[in-house]
Amino acid sequence: MPPRHRLLAVVVAIAWGLNFLAIDASLRHFPPFLLAAVRFTVIAIPTLLLVPRPAVPARLLLGYGIGFGTLQFLFLYWAMHTGIQPGLASLVLQSSAPFTVLLGAVGFRERITPRRLAGLLVAALGLGVVGWTRAHDSAALGPFLLVLAGGFGWAIGNVCNARAHAPNPFHLTLWMSVVPPVPMLALSLVVEGPQRVAGAFTTAGHLWSSLAGLAYTVLIGTLLGSGIWSWLMARHPAGLVAPFSMLVPVVGLSASAVLVGERLSAVEIAGAVLVVGGVLYGATSRSGALSADGARRSAGRESGPAAAPGELA
Repeated sequence: MPPRHRLLAVVVAIAWGLNFLAIDASLRHFPPFLLAAVRFTVIAIPTLLLVPRPAVPARLLLGYGIGFGTLQFLFLYWAMHTGIQPGLASLVLQSSAPFTVLLGAVGFRERITPRRLAGLLVAALGLGVVGWTRAHDSAALGPFLLVLAGGFGWAIGNVCNARAHAPNPFHLTLWMSVVPPVPMLALSLVVEGPQRVAGAFTTAGHLWSSLAGLAYTVLIGTLLGSGIWSWLMARHPAGLVAPFSMLVPVVGLSASAVLVGERLSAVEIAGAVLVVGGVLYGATSRSGALSADGARRSAGRESGPAAAPGELA
């Protein structure tokens, strides 16, 4: 993998890590469910008009859109709206990795190697450490659990994405964006109410910074980030590319600490190290390369991470 391509992979990780700050900025003006609906609508309309539908089974496209696009961002945006900090959100969303392993094993009888099991347990321990620090504060525990639910949604999308075997993965990512707008807008109208929805488009408070955050999420986090990632995955063994995704929570936590003053306790930092280390250890073979199915799960990242991670976060 030439240095220029490694640099591109780092650029994507940085773009996805900063994506969580962009989401945080957008949530200052838009309510969470409406923001998710708008985000995907902006992508879905040109996709329907310009991008051919990928040749994959409809059930897998729908499952990818419901899991990765709808459930992940429903819970992630909800959690960030209710108070979880961007950097911590980028970390907890890494729960998608162990959830994906579990779904593959339970639903499709995929074999879990001892190394992968060990990595899963270490990552789960790290999430448990972070969750334990939040359990003493009910206001902090709720958002933490919401991001975990978002990670589970991402895992559902990962399983559907891996089994779709799309000829053009980037087209599949774009068509995934066609699924969330209608259910997210309906949820916004029911939960957030027509007045709040209308007010988001008629009031000016934090509007421009929120629109800038939305533009970053769509253009940089989704289109540019996913586009470069798909390009790299098509030209190199997945095991050389996918480990760069582990930089996403590192960037997210660092940028959030510098730009918005987010602080983690020493115990939470230890938990973060366990999460990132466990995911990376479980995803790599003894030679340091990712297994093929683990790499396919990583290929759909944007953010957080959502991106996921995330992102398509």
